[in-house]
Amino acid sequence: MIDWLNKRSGKQLITHSTKQSTRQQTALFNKYWRVCGTGISFAAFGAGGLALRLAIFPLLNLFVRDQEKRILWSRRIIRLSFRAFVELMRMLGVLSYEITGLERLERRGLLILANHPSLIDTVLLMAFVRQADCIVKGALWRNPFTRGPVRAAGYISNEDGPELVDDCIASIRSGGNLIIFPEGTRTPADGNMTFKRGAANVAVRGGCAITPVIIRCTPGTLAKGNKWWKVPPTMAHFSIEIQQDIDIRAVTGQAGNPTLAARQLTYYLQNYFMKES
Repeated sequence: MIDWLNKRSGKQLITHSTKQSTRQQTALFNKYWRVCGTGISFAAFGAGGLALRLAIFPLLNLFVRDQEKRILWSRRIIRLSFRAFVELMRMLGVLSYEITGLERLERRGLLILANHPSLIDTVLLMAFVRQADCIVKGALWRNPFTRGPVRAAGYISNEDGPELVDDCIASIRSGGNLIIFPEGTRTPADGNMTFKRGAANVAVRGGCAITPVIIRCTPGTLAKGNKWWKVPPTMAHFSIEIQQDIDIRAVTGQAGNPTLAARQLTYYLQNYFMKES
């Protein structure tokens, strides 16, 4: 009887050890696959940007002579390209995502502010925002993979200097949906956000309501300082929540001038996004 129990216990230990080993091997394979999938996705992104610059947008410039119509077509093409990129990452098992409140983006002339936990937040948002406009780093205007689409879509350069705020307000008033990440860079690993005043200046001087977008990524991936191949142990899940508009008058009503109003609004927004995200 004792021998039988010992043999049975031994078999159970072996079975448990085998299952645990199989799970570990599966998890390791899954992780390596997501590294490959991420690399494939970024390679496709670069190739797609180059194809847009060398083939699609030259044809658009040739056949669509009206500048305003050309910008609208360019933004539509970029949105669909970004959507394809997001779906590629999803199909490869690199990420999953869910969006709530998407109907709030089915408007025009929005000032959309979002937090910035990962490298692909801009792509994720622009994949679902019609007529999206954004502020682009000067380096992207000179990058061979991105300068064609950026110029064709008429995005705003962050090197515009004193005219930057006016350009942003003009974009919103013309019906564009302007996306700004008030941090100006990705959120650091400790989660502490530091907002710049640019977005608040646009809202105050343009008299714009703010459409806040909260992006959550669990587990974190492609964060500030992380290499693209440093994938998390499990697939990253992005939760994108489009919240109710913020009426800035409730925040800045007691401010005596636009400078003070922008300062108060920046402080409010920083606390708001820290709490919500």
